[in-house]
Amino acid sequence: MNEFLQVMLWPFAACLVLAGIHAYLGMHVIEREVIFVDLALAQIAAVGAGVALVLGHDLHGTAAYWLSLAFTLVGAGLFAVTRYQKARVPQEAVIGIVYAVAAALLIVLLSRTGSGDEEIRETLVGNVLLVRPEEVLKMAAIYAGIGVFHFIFRGRFLAVTRDPVAASKVFSVRLWDFLFYATFGIVVTSSVRVAGVLLVFSFLVVPAACAVLFADRVRTRLALGWFLGFFGSAAGVTASYVFDLPTGASVVCAFGALLAFLSVVKYAISKI
Repeated sequence: MNEFLQVMLWPFAACLVLAGIHAYLGMHVIEREVIFVDLALAQIAAVGAGVALVLGHDLHGTAAYWLSLAFTLVGAGLFAVTRYQKARVPQEAVIGIVYAVAAALLIVLLSRTGSGDEEIRETLVGNVLLVRPEEVLKMAAIYAGIGVFHFIFRGRFLAVTRDPVAASKVFSVRLWDFLFYATFGIVVTSSVRVAGVLLVFSFLVVPAACAVLFADRVRTRLALGWFLGFFGSAAGVTASYVFDLPTGASVVCAFGALLAFLSVVKYAISKI
């Protein structure tokens, strides 16, 4: 038990911090029906880090972080604008295109470095096993600040997510939509540095999707999403330690198994 805590304490703490903010943001993403926006923003953040690496900066250094954040905020502005454009191409298609182009651009950028293949792998699955205590505490502080901001203005964020047409009669929907995507981008930029694209996407979508299966009220969904996020993290981290598996990939698989199990449970309940 002591050995487990020594090895997995901070990776587990990082997963709990990630689960806390992403379960909340995931509810918005599912209601907006922009499921892959997290993948797209995460990939854009990775491109920013890739540019920093090509310019000679450390992939996990300060310059890489600020470049990632700058790229992500540009993406946030794009998604905020395209949500309300009356066009034949739906926003989900725009998000998918942005993700594909960003992924290709990252491959091109990292092909110019000596360790491109390894860097690409790390952007996908991260290296949460080696997360440092100061990184976890920094993430917790950033997410707490964003959480307080969203709590104070929760009415406006929910209104923009659920009924932007009605909300536009009361306040600037574009501004608050940009603020949503901007804060979302800050979260993603910090998360991808530690957990990688796939794990961040799983934290965002799976707990929220599971909560939607069983609850209708926002508070109930949020509480259930937090519980499932914590439970999935614990299961994945434990499996990683017991079977000597990659931590990030183990947590993603645990989330996938959790969603499959709960989907079967929901189907069985509906037939009773």
